[in-house]
Order: sequence, then structure tokens, then C-alpha cells
Amino acid sequence: MAVPFITRLLTLALGYAYPAYDCYKTLELNTPQMEQLLFWCKYWVLLAFLTAFERFTDCAVSWLPMYGEAKLALIVYLWHPNTMGAGRVYDDYLRPFLAAHEADIDRGLLELRARAADATASHLQAAVALGREFLFEAARRVSSRLQATRSPAGQGHQ
Repeated sequence: MAVPFITRLLTLALGYAYPAYDCYKTLELNTPQMEQLLFWCKYWVLLAFLTAFERFTDCAVSWLPMYGEAKLALIVYLWHPNTMGAGRVYDDYLRPFLAAHEADIDRGLLELRARAADATASHLQAAVALGREFLFEAARRVSSRLQATRSPAGQGHQ
């Protein structure tokens, strides 16, 4: 139980915290080096894709022995100064894949945005209608209670 916890902790530290700080240091240089900025952009793009991919495949692969350790090793490989693996993996695998499917991805994203906008609009309209109905009902109840307290006693029993 302790080993997976330590592996996750190391993955957070070495996969996110350290690279984020190093990226910050690169950005805060008086004249940031374009090569270093490109490297960190490639790293973060890869990490985002790996994280998203992992969310879908986690059930299928997380049970494998040494999965967490292999993931940690991959993340360190991506940013480590001796390997600079992010550049290789991005240039050799992710970039060609995305370039080959870019039109389909863009089309899918446009459709998704349109559907999200439609769904948001319809849910917002439903929420407004529900809110309006609630307010009218609350106003009706308050009005009827006010009328009941204003009418003299016994007037309602004829």
C-alpha cells in the first residue's frame, strides 16, 4: 500500500511540480530561450494527452505490475535533461498523429462546441422557466397568506 502512494507522490512531484517550476524559471528569464520554451510546450502537451489517455485506460492497465513505476519512468524520461524525451516523442509520434487527423479533430471540436452551446442554452432556458415558476408560486402563497391575515375573523364562514 505504501509503494503505490509513494509512486503517486513522486509522479506528482517529478511529473508536475518540478516541470512546472522549471517552466516558470524559463518564462521568468530576462530573455527566455525559444528552444527551452518549445521543449516545455511539447512536454505539457504530451503530459495532457497522457493524462487524458490514462483516464480512459486506467481500469485496463493500472493493475499491471509496476504500472505506476513505469509511468513515473516515462514522465521523468520526457523532461530529464539527459534524454529530453518530450521532443522525441512529440516530434516522432504525437505531432504526425495529430497532423494526420487535424481536420477530423477540428471538425469534432466544432461539433462538440455547438452541441455544448445548444445544451447550455436549453438547460439555461429550463432553469429560467423553473425559477420563474418557483417565484410565481412563492408570490402566490405569500399573497394568499397576506389576504388571509387581513380578512376579519369569521368572514370566510358564511
